[in-house]
Amino acid sequence: MQRLGFIHDMMDVKVLLLLVLSRCNYPVSTQEAYELCYQDDCLSYFDVCTALPEMVKSGHIHQVEGEKYEITDKGRETAGLTEDSIAFTVRQRAENAVAAFNRKMRRSSFVKTSVTAREGGDYSVLLELDDEMGSLMKLELLAPDQRQGERLAKLFEKKAEEIYNLTMTELLDDEDDG
Repeated sequence: MQRLGFIHDMMDVKVLLLLVLSRCNYPVSTQEAYELCYQDDCLSYFDVCTALPEMVKSGHIHQVEGEKYEITDKGRETAGLTEDSIAFTVRQRAENAVAAFNRKMRRSSFVKTSVTAREGGDYSVLLELDDEMGSLMKLELLAPDQRQGERLAKLFEKKAEEIYNLTMTELLDDEDDG
């Protein structure tokens, strides 16, 4: 029976991986590589798990930070030569997925949180927002338990810019009234 879709063999998987990794600004895990490449029902997680070690062995990618991968110069050169063989729709979807991944990773590098236990049994929650120039805001809150501290940290990660803008608006609105 003929396989439908655009990914038919291991070479197609590797070419798609090279395209994706050449566009990623950050190292990716196996799961992230699979999610970015999954633009076709014919691709399986096991294909990606098989292709990545083979590509490390061939020198097209290398492993960094434990279980993350990034493209090498050899891989980037090969990607440039082979990316035209990927079906246009698959390539467009993969490039859109990588663009979203790059935005998400860039944003997460600017938002930092930590929850640490204090002597009295409560928790200190440190919330930080940075930009390219440095720190924009550091806020330390007290949480009665670890669960609430982790919840505060998680919500700050989602709403850091809103919190910063609200704080600035509130402080500057009072200045205008005076």
